[in-house]
Amino acid sequence: MKNKKEKENITREILKKVRQVEVRTRRLVDDTLAGSYHSVFKGRGMNFDEVREYVPGDEIRTIDWNVTARTGTAHVKKFTEERELTIMLMIDISGSGDFGSTARSKREYMAELGSVLAFSAIRNNDKVGLILFTDFVELYIPPGKGKSHVLRVIREILFFEPEHRETDIGAALDFINRVSKQKRCVTFLLSDFCLPGKYEESLQQIRPKLQITGRRHDLIAVSVTDPREHELVDVGWITLEDAETGEQILLDTGDQSTRARYRELAGERCRLLGRTVRSAGVDLLELHTDRDYTGALMTFFGLRQRRMGR
Repeated sequence: MKNKKEKENITREILKKVRQVEVRTRRLVDDTLAGSYHSVFKGRGMNFDEVREYVPGDEIRTIDWNVTARTGTAHVKKFTEERELTIMLMIDISGSGDFGSTARSKREYMAELGSVLAFSAIRNNDKVGLILFTDFVELYIPPGKGKSHVLRVIREILFFEPEHRETDIGAALDFINRVSKQKRCVTFLLSDFCLPGKYEESLQQIRPKLQITGRRHDLIAVSVTDPREHELVDVGWITLEDAETGEQILLDTGDQSTRARYRELAGERCRLLGRTVRSAGVDLLELHTDRDYTGALMTFFGLRQRRMGR
């Protein structure tokens, strides 16, 4: 049991860390990202208004085929723009996220990125919700507004202690589809995509759920990896341990063929992830803990904006 003084010290450290993240991410949002976020996501949420007859120049994707078939005349759905969006942050806090060979672990990197997205949302008067998951949903914070709400979201991302260490992305996707049935959300899925079992089979298992969620919501998958997951350095014999299962393997990093095979397998996993996610109709943003995410986010937002013709 911690005594009162120890608890007070821990609370002070938590508040200090949250404040540091707030200052750093707020400045980044205000100076760089807020405008890009607004132009990409504002107006993507649409409410159905009415059906009217098609006129030349209407977007073909808005045709209501049921009404068209019933009446014999082409009709389109008319939508009105939502003034307020809901941003859902789905963050993987399984054991593999604790790994880090740079200044930040994958979980710390995802926490800061989540904070940037949260502050971008409230800067544009949107709601923010949070789902923290391992092989089940460990924490759910319903969407809300305001600084105190976002600071709570950041605190939980940084310091929540999960009960489990393994990963089940499919369970998290099922959860958001249950709790967000009525309202379309802009959903960021932040994960290192370290999946149990054979990688290709595991990806194929979650692909239908990515596809379903992508149809219901504006789903964006964000992959966060560490440089040592792509390339081994020559440090002789080492023991690698799976942070989620505890399984260990002994490797001779001094062997060039071992390093080449490791690099080849890592590259294949990246290609499999990219193909699977994109074939499900979901955008994928790939980030690395040894690189700043700001430029990658700006490039990603720009590509989405051009693709959507906004």
